[in-house]
This record gives sequence, C-alpha cells and structure tokens, in this order.
Amino acid sequence: MRGGGWGRRPRTRAADTPPTDASRSHASRPDASRPDGSRSDGRRRRAEQLGAYVRTVGRRLREGDLGPVPVLLALAVTWAVFQALNHNFLSPRNLSVLSVDIVGTGIVAVGIVFVLLIAEIDLSVGSLAGLAGAVFASLNVNLGMPEWLAVIVAVACGAAAGALHGFSFARIGVPAFVVTLAGLLAWNGVMLYLLGTETSINFSETGLVATLTSRYFDAPVATYGLAALATLAYLLVTSRDRRRRAAAGMPYGPVSRIWVRTALLAVTTFTAVHVLGRFEGVPLALLIFLAVIVASDLLLRRTPYGRRVLALGGGAEAARRAGVDVTRVRIAVFMVSGTLAAVGGLFVASRLTSASQVPGSGMLLINAIAAAVIGGTSLFGGRGSPWSALLGVLIIQSIASGMALLGVEPPIQFIVTGGVLYVAVVLDSLARRAAVARGRP
Repeated sequence: MRGGGWGRRPRTRAADTPPTDASRSHASRPDASRPDGSRSDGRRRRAEQLGAYVRTVGRRLREGDLGPVPVLLALAVTWAVFQALNHNFLSPRNLSVLSVDIVGTGIVAVGIVFVLLIAEIDLSVGSLAGLAGAVFASLNVNLGMPEWLAVIVAVACGAAAGALHGFSFARIGVPAFVVTLAGLLAWNGVMLYLLGTETSINFSETGLVATLTSRYFDAPVATYGLAALATLAYLLVTSRDRRRRAAAGMPYGPVSRIWVRTALLAVTTFTAVHVLGRFEGVPLALLIFLAVIVASDLLLRRTPYGRRVLALGGGAEAARRAGVDVTRVRIAVFMVSGTLAAVGGLFVASRLTSASQVPGSGMLLINAIAAAVIGGTSLFGGRGSPWSALLGVLIIQSIASGMALLGVEPPIQFIVTGGVLYVAVVLDSLARRAAVARGRP
C-alpha cells in the first residue's frame, strides 16, 4: 500500500464538508497570485453556507418538521384574539398574573416531558402535587417543623413516590399507566387523610412557601441586568458550540443564525421585563420556573443521562444494545417526574397560601399533560424539550385567562382547551406518520 495507506484519511469534496473557521481564515489571507480573489472567495463561501442553511430549513418545512413554529403562531393568535375582544388581556397586570399562574402547572409539565420522552405516561403527578402541599402544611402548621425542613421532606416524598413508580414499572414490569393510576388513587387518599375533615390547611402568608409566588423584583438594575446576562450567556454558549463543532469537523450553522436568535431573545426578555416592571416587577416564581426549564434542558442535551433518555425514547431495544441501562434510566425518569410534581405542588399551595384538594382534583394532571403535548412533546417518545412545557402552559393559561376576562363559563373553557389538545395530538400523529414514511420511525 503506497504512502502508508492505514494512516491516510479519505479525501472528501469541499461540497460535502462545511467550511470551518480555520479554512475560512486561511482562505481570506492575502495571496500574491490572487490579491482581489480572496475576499470574493470568502463571501462566496459564506453565501453557500447560508444557502445550505436555507435549503435545510426549507426541507424541514416540506417534511412537516416545523419545531416550535406552530405553537408560537398559536400563542400569537390566541393573544391577538383575546386582546381584540378585551383590551385588558395584554395589560401589565394581567400578564403579571398570568406569569405567576403558569408556574405550578408548568413545573409539573416539565416532569411530564421527561416521561413522554421515553414514550410513557405518569398519571400520579396531580396527586403527588397535592400530597407535597399537604405534607408541608401538616409538618409546618400542625407539628411546628421549620418551613425549610418541611419543604425538603415534601419534595423528598415526591421523589420517593416517583422512584417507587419507576421501580414497579422498570424492574417488576407493571405497565406505567397502571402503576401511576394506582399512585393517583393512593397518594390522593394520603393527601385527604393529612388534610383531615377541614379539607385544607392554611399556612403563613409571609413564610418561605408563600413568598415563592408573592415576591417580585422591581429594581430596574436587577431586572434589566438579568435580561442582559441571560442574552449574553446564550450568545457565548451558542458561539462556543459552533466553534467546537467546527473544530470537530461537524456541520454547523452560519454566524448570522446565532445573531438573529440572540436578537430575538434580547427583544423577548427586555420586552417582558419592561411590561412586568410596569405592574409590580418580575415575579420570583417566573424566574424559578425559567431556571428549572434551563436546568432541565441542559440535563437532557448536554449530559450522558439526557442522551440516554433520548436514546430510550427512540426504542428500548436499540438503546439496550447501545449499552444503555434501560432499568436505571426509567427509574430515574419517574423520580424526576415525581420530584418536579412535588415542587409544582408547593407553588400551587403558595398561590393559594394553603394546602387543599385542588391539585389532586384532576385538573392539574390534565393541564400538565396537555401543556407538554400542546407545546410539542411527542406522545411517541424521543422528541420534545422542557421548553415545550413553557409554550404549552402559556397557551392553556392564556385561554383560561382570556375567557375569564370575557366571562365565559368553565364548560366552554374545557371544550376549547380540549379542542386545542386534539389538534396538537393530530399534528403529532401526522408528524409521526411522515417520519415513518421517510424511514425515520
């Protein structure tokens, strides 16, 4: 073999491999033989790269892979309709109330996203949310336990219940639907027992849990500074990812895409801070919710555990052959769901300043699952994001808020929300069929 063939890399055409930063910088150096051609070469490469990105987007649109675009359009239409019907809908006061109301259900929906990613379901999250509030109130009010310790015990109860569900499903083989349905009934019974005959336990309106939904940040330096910090962090992280992909020889998008997305993020965050600041400020609950979403997204996209979850959603047998410990991942997923259900339940209790039967009534469970699905998480597993929970719960709560302003009765609200959920499921099924037809089940 001539020239040491074992150590030689196969040659690739320039059209098959995207240009890297190093190649562009080399091509843009002055050349004595082509003093005026280097700049045109650089411009041509950037134009080709941008054209390839546009073609990729066009192909995804033709294949029905629209990402969050339909959800964002649905949210924009919802806001536009309700604003036209009632000019108070987009007022700073109503948007501030909306930003706090979405938190409890939204955090529970983030846990549901984890379960849906492995193509399973957790029906116990509503009861676990109610149980967490009842455990906290019983320990703090009835037994005098410090609030911080009662919060830890309440969240630990949710994690333990989730671990039990996961163990029963992954190790024993009980279907997830059945074991979580049993959990829905059992934990709801425990919640009712703890609440007693009064059916609710009120706690301090100035304590730790109550502060979760009553604390606002109104200092412009802090709120606008936080918006600027979030935008800068996104710019640095995405730019770093692009450089790493370029150095590894992997496909990467144009710089213009990063700047466009950064600009959109800046407009969104600064507008939100400005609008919320016109009422009472940025709610602490909203910041915690966004922190949970960002942490969950990083966990799924940038850790080995997250890659195992997504691999399991693509097929249990394929994941097992790839070396994934399917049992441990499944148990961990249900633990995450139970933990976030307990955290969401504490936010619901904080909003009411009492532990009651409201979270376990079934509406929290329905809204959480609907939020995850409406936001774009697939019922078939392997596709979704914690940001789906944010988009979905925004649509659901916006419908509820808008109809409340219009004086629409609750039955009509249920009909509309059910219709939106039906459309989301139909679109998910059509996307699934299209993927199977393209040979990507």
